[in-house]
Amino acid sequence: MELFGSDLPSIYLTVLIGSGICVILTLLLSDLFGGDVGVFNPTLILAFFTILSASGYIMEKYSNINSIIILSISAVIALIISSCLHFFVFIPLANAEESLVYNDESLKGRIGKVITAIPKDGFGEILIESISGNIPKTAASFYNEEIRFGEETVVVEIKENVAYVVRKDGI
Repeated sequence: MELFGSDLPSIYLTVLIGSGICVILTLLLSDLFGGDVGVFNPTLILAFFTILSASGYIMEKYSNINSIIILSISAVIALIISSCLHFFVFIPLANAEESLVYNDESLKGRIGKVITAIPKDGFGEILIESISGNIPKTAASFYNEEIRFGEETVVVEIKENVAYVVRKDGI
């Protein structure tokens, strides 16, 4: 069968190459344009067309099925795979990205362990453990007292990227 003066396998192959290139460019350059695009994720739409054209090309080339049926089967395959990609890859990745983010305000009240002793009138370092990993932070004593290596502390406040802490047993 021909469409626009070209045979269908050539059209499928052209769409496959074009959408494949666009998927790669979108993945590489999507952070430049940023922002949430809502339901119509360009990567997902391009992946749909890539899968549709790939399955259409293979079936047109190696089967004797009617072209309309091939297009329908390809669309169903692309819809299923794109849906799986959305629900099992994109959504978990978006949620994981959000859960790794922390700010200084979220560290207040957290318990940390001294990994570099905090001298009186000086700075040391604490390690705050979290689900997503460990957060090392420069620390100073809130009450201007020495805190030894290995002691547990509580973050009282953060000023200029320095955590001011007190001993956990001193609360």
